[in-house]
Amino acid sequence: MAGYKILQAEKQGIYVLKFIGEIRLNLCSTLDNLVETITGNPQFKTVIIDLTETEIIDSTTLGLLAKIALAARKQSRFLPTLISTNPDITRIITSMGFDKIFIIVREPASRIEELEEIPVLKASEQQVRDKVLDAHKILMGMNSKNREEFKNLVRALECEETG
Repeated sequence: MAGYKILQAEKQGIYVLKFIGEIRLNLCSTLDNLVETITGNPQFKTVIIDLTETEIIDSTTLGLLAKIALAARKQSRFLPTLISTNPDITRIITSMGFDKIFIIVREPASRIEELEEIPVLKASEQQVRDKVLDAHKILMGMNSKNREEFKNLVRALECEETG
């Protein structure tokens, strides 16, 4: 499996996150914890997410990014920003409706300093399933295309939960 890393910096309530490599559901507990920390900060204003070195991003991760964007909208007037120079990643985020909740920049940031690597958290299978379910419900709530795209997955995960 290819490597992955999440870097972060924060100054005066503005967070910068940089995703490197394959960002998949194995990082969902780490990302969800990060989302809770960011959105729980009373000074939180907005977030800039740099995807310029992201090779693969899955729908669970996208759901968690949507969660950050929706929290930013609720807490401040600043729209969060996604930076994507990879046409495949840009196509995915645009097709999910992220252009409605993020400013999408298609050129790399000129300078991102003082980023610290975020340690990856371990999670049980149940914790991962819960985070995957929550992330996909968030995506479904964004638009009818996403609702149609993920309804079977969400239904299956909900059946596993009760079964």
